[in-house]
Amino acid sequence: MVGAIVGDICGSPYEWHSFKTGVPEEVPLLNENATFTDDSVLTTATADAILNQLDYATAYHKWGNLYPNAGYGGSFLTWLLAGSRDPYNSWGNGSAMRISPVAWAFDTLEETLAEAKRSAEVTHNHPEGIKGAQAVAASIFLARNGSSKNDIKEYVEKTFDYDLNRSTQDIWHCYYFEVSCQGSVPESIISFLESRDYAHAIQIAISLGGDSDTMACIAGGIAEAFYRKIPQKLLNFAESKLKDDMLDVIHQFSYFMKKLNR
Repeated sequence: MVGAIVGDICGSPYEWHSFKTGVPEEVPLLNENATFTDDSVLTTATADAILNQLDYATAYHKWGNLYPNAGYGGSFLTWLLAGSRDPYNSWGNGSAMRISPVAWAFDTLEETLAEAKRSAEVTHNHPEGIKGAQAVAASIFLARNGSSKNDIKEYVEKTFDYDLNRSTQDIWHCYYFEVSCQGSVPESIISFLESRDYAHAIQIAISLGGDSDTMACIAGGIAEAFYRKIPQKLLNFAESKLKDDMLDVIHQFSYFMKKLNR
């Protein structure tokens, strides 16, 4: 989950100020304007739910109300402020950006997919919202269990019918700000597939010029599981931007995963 949060923070300055470039290596990751966003808050909430056996709606209400100005989408913010327990049929990428802890916490791919659905459908019960969360969770699960990039690509294409055969060089010419799962999750996975290391994965995701923090969050979550190494300077940078209660959950979750040898 750390990789997702680092991606969110590094991508945050570019969400509304696009750094669209065909040369991803040009994207600065240590931008002084960086901050955590709703992606980090709700990823932390997912981890909290798993650690403390909270239902997901309760965890998302808890953390959303702790940080109500983190940049949530309009439908989620309405759901949060109303104290609603009813989903609102969203196909937005919010279900996919918060999913990474699920992909580390369960023993089988079948369990991971089922839990990803439970996490998504408390708000994002549209089939595309559930599919986006499951595709990202599956990618992370497969990556952390040693699958190759080609195996991950083939599984996601076959299971979720996402087109992963495009190159990011082809995508960025005509890509735009897009918050749907179907319009941003495949592109985020492709960013990981084309990367050579963790930092490069989030640079590619940002360089497409879309929903930069969320796409870097998704690509970063998969890249962490695959490469198993995040540059220390990025970890230090992200830690400096997070609040103590968020760091507590992150550290608890990391400790829990180490006890499980993950």
